[in-house]
Amino acid sequence: MTWDAELDATGLLCPLPVLKARKRLSALPRGGVLRVLADDPAAVVDVPHFCAEQGHALLSAETETIPQVYLIRRGG
Repeated sequence: MTWDAELDATGLLCPLPVLKARKRLSALPRGGVLRVLADDPAAVVDVPHFCAEQGHALLSAETETIPQVYLIRRGG
C-alpha cells in the first residue's frame, strides 16, 4: 500500500507519537494516508484509540515489528 506522508515517531514516548500523528494528519487532505513508525509500547493501544476517537481509519497495524508500523487514513 502507498502513503502520502510518513512520521518517524521512534524514540518518542506517550503521548508524543499520537500528538505528532494528529498534527501530520491535519496537514493531509481528507482520505490521505499517513505511515507512522513507533517503538513506544503504549502505541499499540494509543494509535487505534486515537483513530477511533478522531474518526480516522486504521488501515493496518504491524505491531510485532520494531518499529511498529501503522497506516492511518485521514477521516473527517
